[in-house]
Amino acid sequence: MATPPPPKKILLAEDVRAISLKMSHALEQHGYTVSVAEDGEECLEKIESFQPDLLVLDLIMPKMNGLEVLRHLRAQQATQHMPVIVCTAKDYSTELKHIQATGPVDVLIKPFDPELLLEKLNQYFHKAGSATGITHRSHLPTPAVQYAPTLDTSRPHVKFWGTRGSIPVCGARYAQHGGNTTCFEYNTGKERIIFDAGSGLRDAGLSFLAGGPCHIHLFITHTHWDHIQGFPFFTPIYIPGFEITVYGERGFGKNIESLLCGQMDRDYFPIQREDLHAKINFVFLDDSPVKIGEVSVTREFTQHPGATVCFKVEHKGWTAAFVPDNEFLQGHTGSPLGLTRDHDIVVPYQPIVNFLDDVDLLVHEAQYLPTDYPKRIGWGHSNLAMACALVQMVRAKKWIVVHHDPDHDDPALHAKLNLTRQILKEINCGVEVVHAYDGMAEYA
Repeated sequence: MATPPPPKKILLAEDVRAISLKMSHALEQHGYTVSVAEDGEECLEKIESFQPDLLVLDLIMPKMNGLEVLRHLRAQQATQHMPVIVCTAKDYSTELKHIQATGPVDVLIKPFDPELLLEKLNQYFHKAGSATGITHRSHLPTPAVQYAPTLDTSRPHVKFWGTRGSIPVCGARYAQHGGNTTCFEYNTGKERIIFDAGSGLRDAGLSFLAGGPCHIHLFITHTHWDHIQGFPFFTPIYIPGFEITVYGERGFGKNIESLLCGQMDRDYFPIQREDLHAKINFVFLDDSPVKIGEVSVTREFTQHPGATVCFKVEHKGWTAAFVPDNEFLQGHTGSPLGLTRDHDIVVPYQPIVNFLDDVDLLVHEAQYLPTDYPKRIGWGHSNLAMACALVQMVRAKKWIVVHHDPDHDDPALHAKLNLTRQILKEINCGVEVVHAYDGMAEYA
């Protein structure tokens, strides 16, 4: 009886252990003797000691990559004709042409089933086949339906129509963050809820036109110029069928209707109050939540000249707070380290701290750098370091910084954001922080 031939020896050069174990098991089950090398240098050593009949070579390996191994093999007389099956996840045409020039038996594109490798070995050893081709991913099952998600814009989300304080700015230096003054939207997919009427309100109003007349709710934090100047340019106020309910705080020197519509005095503006064709309601805020569908809006007073408030939206278990003007810990220029809720200088601010406790999204200003703040104490805006301390105290999940100073162009704001992250790290606050920009949207 003829002696059966010895089993063929296969060297697997593969650094991903899960893959090498899976392939080794399949090959050994079919009678092959297998050895594994986990990097390029070990592969060359085992070629000499193991003397494989065929090398299965991964291209991306530690110490020496697969192409280097191939070049070494082809340069040596003893191994220049060694059969090699190349395995790679990279199927770029330029690289595949380079691989084919080394004369492999086949090129298998990962991921592939061990059965495919067994088929290639059977063709080579038992059918004298040497296709020197490339087996692409086409052998893998193709899903019947392609996964192609699109953004569901009907989901609750916030949008920033204006992110500047004080005065609008323009020019190339402000292209990334934008130059419109404060305007912020909470959109449920049904209700349109706007906070503040800065110059960004113009673009917000234009966005409402496509859906036709609707009821718009406009909340005003306070009536400083940068928070109301967009109202005369809010297109829906001129269109019959729209209804706009404006919510404002008691305590302004003039009532909120006089302040908003007073901008349309004949000495300032060519269109007067009587030319507004939408239905416009003016409502004073009180301690009761404002209910708009499933949305609840509450307010709290902030540290800013005049009757200034911030707002918190609660909707389907998600909370977002809008605080564009708030001089937290007014006059404090020390370090934020060690500041806690029960610290003597923090206690007077407990109402705002409690109001913002555990919000999912905190939209809060940080207008002044610590080095600039001493000259601006009492102007009603936060020192960046104290804003960081507030964010840590209230345990906000995410912080979006607004009310950018008109003197801070894009490069300055990039540097400021890096400083913000440095301060947060120093006080061991891991909150995610980004800068708002005109047109930015954030989904719940």
